Amino acid sequence: MITAAPRLATPSSRAATLPAPVTVRTARRADAAALAALSRPFARSGALRERSFSRYALDAADYLVVDGEDGTLDGCLGLRVHAANPARDGGPTGVLYNFCVAPRSQGRGVGAGLLRVALAQATAQSLHALFTATTGGGRLFLRYGFAPAAPGLAPAAWVNSLDPRRDSQVLARAL
Repeated sequence: MITAAPRLATPSSRAATLPAPVTVRTARRADAAALAALSRPFARSGALRERSFSRYALDAADYLVVDGEDGTLDGCLGLRVHAANPARDGGPTGVLYNFCVAPRSQGRGVGAGLLRVALAQATAQSLHALFTATTGGGRLFLRYGFAPAAPGLAPAAWVNSLDPRRDSQVLARAL
């Protein structure tokens, strides 16, 4: 488990409080039901792609999670590594996916903690770049150095899996 310390942002008021440090761990196959339960409302709203329970079980090791005090998950973020593509730039890349934070935990540093740990893991794995797709504004990603990117720069298998009807914006960050 890794504890992601909060970062001080520019306060919008005179008295700003920092969220508590967030403890992030790698998900286990046994977390599949909790991953599905956390993600379901976001998938129903169109913010995430629908995934089956079996998909969560198969991909559990991709996920970073934050446990809630009540035993449910407060947040999750998948990180999948894609092999190097010599035709592009030669370095292995990663894709961040299925990023969600329970409504009760939003604004408490859970998402930022997940993203910081994912960036640290990607760096430790010597990934060349990270990509993600968002149907929203992507403010948190932008704060962490991501920028709009041409889909053709991302791993082809991942780009081909994006649903064009969702009108997702691809963001990238070099590492």
